[in-house]
Amino acid sequence: MEDPVKHTLKRQLRRLATERPYQIVAASAAALAIATTSGALLTTADDAPAGQRTATTVAEMRSDVAASRGEVRDASPSASSAPTTAAPAASAASPAAKAKSNPDLTRKPTPKPPATKVLDYDYEAQNTYYNCGPAATRNALSAAGIDRTQEELGAELGTTEMGTNSAEDTTRVLNAEVKGSPYRTRMFPGAPSPAQMDRLQADVVKAITDGRGVVANVVGDATDTDGGWHSYGGGHYIAVVGYKDNGRTVRIADSANPADPSYWITTIDLANWITSRGYSA
Repeated sequence: MEDPVKHTLKRQLRRLATERPYQIVAASAAALAIATTSGALLTTADDAPAGQRTATTVAEMRSDVAASRGEVRDASPSASSAPTTAAPAASAASPAAKAKSNPDLTRKPTPKPPATKVLDYDYEAQNTYYNCGPAATRNALSAAGIDRTQEELGAELGTTEMGTNSAEDTTRVLNAEVKGSPYRTRMFPGAPSPAQMDRLQADVVKAITDGRGVVANVVGDATDTDGGWHSYGGGHYIAVVGYKDNGRTVRIADSANPADPSYWITTIDLANWITSRGYSA
């Protein structure tokens, strides 16, 4: 059976909710004061302390008042406090996962070029005094396994009794024969700078490492590493078919003299030999 005090308070609160809704809060406070000062010991079956029972009773009465005003609210925990069953967020992708999704991350570093490399080429001396351009181009192509005659290449180069015009022609023909058109022309309008010498060294190493011979248009005199003297006052084409000492010295295939078909020369001397001309690499 419900306590007389609680019953009386509920009845008064229901009347207030109907007649003067704006007095509900005040009535609740008054009810709490009455229940506290009356000295009534509101206990439950499990003998809970009076203060705890009083707070529970007031809460119940407020709930009854809210129900009488149609203000029943969802008593379930809010979404923010409810436990979640969602799977934990995925952790940052591991390096292996990133590499798998991005092929660029799986690329291996470019291997370092060998310190020394000489191509396996098929030497042929020039068959006319003006055919050094076609002969040098042919010797360079032979290192890539491409077999062309001097006559065929001479026609493509536009070679005449005046010779072959420039390194731009050898670059054009080499790219027509080699897959991927890898050759580029480098011109030395004047004496080469240290940067241009370094560029020549890097170009030779790259081409030889890739299995391609280089063709250079030279003029004037040069001395090889054995003291041999080579002089071409009117200009000449030679093939570079190897290097050593990381490209500081290069191997020349020279079509001018079958008795002296090849020799070594420093890259600096080769650069100076190319002055006012150019090369295809």
